[in-house]
Amino acid sequence: MLSEEYILITKERTIAGKLITLETGRMAKQSDGAVLARVGDTMVLATVVSSKTQREGADFVPLSVEFREKFYSSGKIPGGFLRREARLSDREILICRVIDRQIRPLLPKNWYYETQVIVSVLSYDGENQPDMLGTVAASAALSISNIPFEGPIASVRAARIGGEYIVNPTYSQFDESDLDIIVAGSKDSIVMVEGELKEVSEDDFLGAVKVSHEAVIELIELQEELVAEIKPEKREKPVEEVDETFVAAVKEKIGDEMNNILSIVMKQERGDKEDALVSEIVASLEETYPECEDEVKKIIHDVHKEIIRKKILENGIRVDGRKTNEIRTITSEVSVLPRVHGSALFTRGETQALVTVTLGSSRDAQFLDNIDGKDEKVYMLQYNFPPFSTGEARMIRGVSRREVGHGNLAERSLKPVLPSNEDFPYTLRIVSDVLESNGSSSMATVCGGCLAIMDAGIPIKKMVSGIAMGLITDGKSHAVLSDILGEEDHYGDMDFKVTGTEDGITAIQMDLKIQGLSFDLMKTALEQAKEGRTFILNKMKEGLSEPRATLSEWAPRITTLHIDVEKIGAVIGPGGKVIKEIVAKTGVDIDIDQDGTVHIFTQDAAKAKEAEEIVAGLVAEPEVGRIYDAKITRIMDFGAFAEFMPGKEGLIHISEMGWERTNSVQDVVREGDEVKIKLMEIDRQGRNNLSMKRTENPPEGYVEPERKPRNDRNSNYSRDRRNNNRRN
Repeated sequence: MLSEEYILITKERTIAGKLITLETGRMAKQSDGAVLARVGDTMVLATVVSSKTQREGADFVPLSVEFREKFYSSGKIPGGFLRREARLSDREILICRVIDRQIRPLLPKNWYYETQVIVSVLSYDGENQPDMLGTVAASAALSISNIPFEGPIASVRAARIGGEYIVNPTYSQFDESDLDIIVAGSKDSIVMVEGELKEVSEDDFLGAVKVSHEAVIELIELQEELVAEIKPEKREKPVEEVDETFVAAVKEKIGDEMNNILSIVMKQERGDKEDALVSEIVASLEETYPECEDEVKKIIHDVHKEIIRKKILENGIRVDGRKTNEIRTITSEVSVLPRVHGSALFTRGETQALVTVTLGSSRDAQFLDNIDGKDEKVYMLQYNFPPFSTGEARMIRGVSRREVGHGNLAERSLKPVLPSNEDFPYTLRIVSDVLESNGSSSMATVCGGCLAIMDAGIPIKKMVSGIAMGLITDGKSHAVLSDILGEEDHYGDMDFKVTGTEDGITAIQMDLKIQGLSFDLMKTALEQAKEGRTFILNKMKEGLSEPRATLSEWAPRITTLHIDVEKIGAVIGPGGKVIKEIVAKTGVDIDIDQDGTVHIFTQDAAKAKEAEEIVAGLVAEPEVGRIYDAKITRIMDFGAFAEFMPGKEGLIHISEMGWERTNSVQDVVREGDEVKIKLMEIDRQGRNNLSMKRTENPPEGYVEPERKPRNDRNSNYSRDRRNNNRRN
């Protein structure tokens, strides 16, 4: 029996061919809002809680979003010593960012209450992806809570297979798709787009967005049905009290000084002048308004924003004097670091990225442990944003979510042009260290990464460039900005990053701070972005226009050979003994694929050749009539056993040791001696008969002695040879 307080509400609808179910009232009832969402056998639970008191001194919405993949959801036990879910994986962090960027603009800007959204994957069927289901559940949980959330909102994934757009495809369908994008929106417009594409045109991309938005509308309608039945009572939006007299006094002190400051091109100098203005105003008002520095900064911030936006909309002039479609000065340098495999220093205005490339073997691949199972990653791009890049001094506490997100965008941008692992069997690590930042450091990473890859001699298919676009609008007029500055990002209404080749888009990320963007305006931004990408691409070619003909001299070389699958065990040996001995002897790294492909990694060509010969010897079949180098392994009265190939032994009968009569085996060879032999015969029992004397021509006048019948031979010889073959 259910308690009287237990009120289960369920709404469901078939969207894009899949039944979507939203449920509330059964789980996590002490949260402000909780929704269990399901598609197929994939289920996620989204909960939201907001504190009752405001955070002191907050000047931003203190929202935190957590996305957690429970390993039990797919019947798996986590790896590692603890065998429990630990720190978030990069994939979980990226999904957190996707959810955050959708819901944050829909909370009041002065909502200074700690708000936490937690999305947990409770069941995963391996096909229906939980990330987009999680965003819908999070929006629904906020919508039915008492938080003044201006939703609902929804997002979907889109793919294209054979020219047909598919909304929320299964995991396996992405292998055939030429695009993988996330589209989020309200009923009226698009608010966020992110994803990777295989050189897809702007028009085809917009087609995917339009199809996706139709599904987004249906998902919002499903949430609205849930909200309509619950009828949540919302908390009052905070109202900030404004001292108009104080504001007027500060603005009077500012006068025309802000216009003068904003005419300074250099970011640091402009910032120093603004800080000085704050100090001057605070000092002049301190007696009447003590401890007013924070309030003065807020007013100056608003004046700063107003002037920047007005100059752009009315005059088409930006902070640094550029026109709306003008790109900053670009310089590209390659081979800036002498011992790395590939390097580039890409500078655009006051943004600079030092990007390096390192090549390794498959043993250097990154191992992934998630609810899909264990996997490995042979291509990775890592982005670092140190505090000195913006002239700050602060603690470095590990990799931030922003760094993970920017690195992922750059990684996706370059991925479509890289050679396949079959053609280029290296592990590839790209690292971008941002040395200066004033807008669009992720796009500098893309450009610098492309140059560093070519500098390393990696045969990429095409060059890739990237650009960050901005938008300023007052509802009546608008201006689309190319290559935005940090301030234009901060004070503007859109951050729209587009990367691609001359033939199409490879990655995209768009975030809006306003209530949506029309398709016409998005098309205008895409067309302007394409012009900017082409301009930047031509500037990059001045630094390096094509991949170097050979790999860096410091990069490891790969020797590849193919062996019979049935021979893999012979190369590896029991417990890996044989392959470990080869590595210890030659100093190379060896990887063997399941199809019998052997990769030998080393910078020493002689060592690579040595290892190759050892491997080839292990899998080679003996050839009758061929001369081999051999080593005497055992001495018998009737002859000597010699190893002439790895793991292959044969008998050199005493009569085959020399053209002259041999009275004693030890008169000719001793154990450990290295000799040349000729494989004379492989008998019916697989025994190898060897000869030392027949590696040379017989002496002049030599007469072959008459051989005794086999049954007259020493019976001990036959018995000992049989025993020897059993041992082998």
